[in-house]
Amino acid sequence: MSRITPFASPLLLGFDAMEKTLERLAKANDGYPPYNIERLQANRAADEPERLRITLAVAGFSEAELEVTVEESQLVIRGRQIDQPDRDYLYRGIAARQFQRMFVLADGMEVAGAALRNGLLSVDLIRPEAARMVRKINISASE
Repeated sequence: MSRITPFASPLLLGFDAMEKTLERLAKANDGYPPYNIERLQANRAADEPERLRITLAVAGFSEAELEVTVEESQLVIRGRQIDQPDRDYLYRGIAARQFQRMFVLADGMEVAGAALRNGLLSVDLIRPEAARMVRKINISASE
């Protein structure tokens, strides 16, 4: 039995890489850490454009244990806690856990910055103004 994909239409050309990315994202994200995505309105007085903010709950992680990168139009946020062997736990209910969370970015999206406050990592993305572009293609005719 063959699987019908969202990009199976013959009118959608060159989207096979996007389909593979979506499949990889569906497998990679396990729900940890929890996150929010919010839209922040433009502030014309401060000359700030509209932006998106991704906020992850990363309690227990230090700035050195977190990494935010952009890899081929994917925002990748990684956390690697270092287990401290010199501690003698009587009970350990908080495990040193690693995570990787990926978000696919549209063309032109830019990471404006990241901040860690009170156990929350916020990553701001600038949403570009969509420019409408029309390009005329010349048709050559052979005689």
